Amino acid sequence: MSTTAARPAPVRTAERFARPLLLAFLVAAAADLAGLITGYDPAHLVAKPLLMPLLAGYAAVRGAPRLLVAALLFGWGGDVLLLLDSDPAFLLGMGSFAAGHLCYLLLSGRGRAPLPAAAGYVLVLSVFLVLIWPDLPGELRVPLAGYSLLLTAMAWRAGALGVRAAVGGGLFLLSDALIATGIAEWPSLPAPGFWVMLTYIAAQGLLTAGVLAAGAGRAAGGSAGARRSGAYRAGDTRT
Repeated sequence: MSTTAARPAPVRTAERFARPLLLAFLVAAAADLAGLITGYDPAHLVAKPLLMPLLAGYAAVRGAPRLLVAALLFGWGGDVLLLLDSDPAFLLGMGSFAAGHLCYLLLSGRGRAPLPAAAGYVLVLSVFLVLIWPDLPGELRVPLAGYSLLLTAMAWRAGALGVRAAVGGGLFLLSDALIATGIAEWPSLPAPGFWVMLTYIAAQGLLTAGVLAAGAGRAAGGSAGARRSGAYRAGDTRT
């Protein structure tokens, strides 16, 4: 029996939406980045709130864990709140992103993440906070430091989900570091919003791909183990 035939009809029907949703996500991402690089703000205002719901929809029809869908929707909450451009909205948005990072941490489970990467992340975070601390607004220093610790932990633990998720975690850290340098009014690259969103979109996409691949790998391993166990029991029949 083929793999396709073995899946229930509702699952096959849902999976038909995966490619259109992924394509819509990529189109929205391109529109958002084009708006940022050209300075056409309406494109960014329309496209940015569409990104995470489309990616979450794609993940859902691919059979993603609920925690992954939740992480992406918390990301959507942060995206929308940061568009409001006020200090209370920024703090609420940071809280929404933090909830998403907690979801990613839970998804990493007890898998092993490389210890050298942990040491590297701790070093980078420590140096970055020491350098940027004097230039941050006083009321944002403690919240940003706490958020940075959580984000760094997520970036490291993402390595337990494979290479794609590990790169995604690192890019998420880079994206938020670019936001922090903007808050501190450090010199920035041209079109800074473009680089923030480019690294953020890539981060969420790679984290999603990593979680889906890790889930598929576990499912395949479980199926192979069940087949081996069944073959063993059939061969061990005694008369």
